[in-house]
Amino acid sequence: MIDLKKLTIEKAHQSLLNGEFTCRELTAAYLEAIDKKNPELNAYLEIFNDALLQADLADKKFKDKTATLLTGIPFAIKDNILIQGNIASAGSKILENYKASYDATVIKDLKKAGVVFLGRTNMDEFAMGSSTQTSAYGVTRNPIDTSRVPGGSSGGSAAALAGDIALAALGTETCGSVREPSAFCGLVGLKPTYGAVSRHGIIAMGNSLDQVSPFGKDVRDTEIIFDLLSRHDEEDSTSVPEDLRKVTNKTNSKKIGVPWHLFSEGVDKEVAENFKESIEKLKKAGYEIVDIEIPYSKYSLAAYYIIMPAEVSTNLARFDGIRYGFSSPGKDLMEVYKSSRAKGFGKEARRRILLGTYVLSHGYYDAYYNKAIKVREKIKAEIMTAFQNVDYILTPTVPMTAFKLGEKMDNPVSMYLCDIFSAPANLSGVPSIALPSGRSTEGLPFSIQFMAPHFREDLLFEIGKKFEEIQ
Repeated sequence: MIDLKKLTIEKAHQSLLNGEFTCRELTAAYLEAIDKKNPELNAYLEIFNDALLQADLADKKFKDKTATLLTGIPFAIKDNILIQGNIASAGSKILENYKASYDATVIKDLKKAGVVFLGRTNMDEFAMGSSTQTSAYGVTRNPIDTSRVPGGSSGGSAAALAGDIALAALGTETCGSVREPSAFCGLVGLKPTYGAVSRHGIIAMGNSLDQVSPFGKDVRDTEIIFDLLSRHDEEDSTSVPEDLRKVTNKTNSKKIGVPWHLFSEGVDKEVAENFKESIEKLKKAGYEIVDIEIPYSKYSLAAYYIIMPAEVSTNLARFDGIRYGFSSPGKDLMEVYKSSRAKGFGKEARRRILLGTYVLSHGYYDAYYNKAIKVREKIKAEIMTAFQNVDYILTPTVPMTAFKLGEKMDNPVSMYLCDIFSAPANLSGVPSIALPSGRSTEGLPFSIQFMAPHFREDLLFEIGKKFEEIQ
């Protein structure tokens, strides 16, 4: 009997090398766990019928000694990442029957490494949401407390990993969509530097913000996945060339900046207390904590909720009921467009499309969109300036613990506030890591997050491992 709860990528790899179990046996154990748990969690939308076949191919790699650290590791993949021949619906009815015609670059890289894809995971429709409740295919439940949300939009991947029905998982981030579910489910989530990991083959939400992001049970698992996926990809125009990724500034990585002014209000009392306790632990471990000011960052959420819907409005214009996906008949072309989009998109997707169309419309473009772009540049500049004086910026990951299913559905603004600490990293493109930092009196996970300069994921892994030691 394989103890799935205690497995990490390195432990599983060592066991596979030692012959304690095979890739097929490991995959079969996860498939058995999925059968038991997924009906309640709804983490997976589909289990791939070739999972055991993939495992057999991975076993051959161990036999001929070509196996790598990720060979045979069972992965859960978010439903907006293309896997050739499989449905990629992005959690939406409008793409319910869309089969990917090619592999995303990250999928190609994982296939080359010999991982096993267990299935595609539930998500907020087109990644629009913070709770995995806007999916056209039902809500996903948090494995720690099934009456609560797992976070979003990558909640299915987080629930699969936290529920021990996957050993590793991929999500995507536009604004906290991996870090927030990591916080709610007690996982490690990395939002890489924008352009570090290829976006080729990802169903776009906001092109200037989206980034493929790994989940891990611990920091090392997250690092292993990132190290494989981080490379220049000619298929992705936003992918940063290797020569521009080189880090020249050296640091002793001991100085942490805390922008207290960002969370004077709106943070749950228990979350604030846990954050202060985490700071004390870091001080005892030899880190210097300094107060910093990043005043424009308080406008991050406002800027994000103008830029993102504008990009959503543009990206989702292609789903018109004509070329692929869901189509509703009508007496003429305009009626097909209207009916297909009205029936194919859910409430939250329609809300953001309308908002984005509005801010891009004549007479409002300068008043909203252009102004938000200017604010974004200010935020990026002040964060870069802050990193001249500190090695990290530290905040809570989210202002609250996992909330009850249905609790915030009638109040979208309250739901959007989940992203208040996520937005600065996405708008500025810097990397950020979410780390478990204890449990509430109700047993719900707390989480803190570090930001580091562009392409300094190495610093995030370094401090993340140190924080795990002192926890």
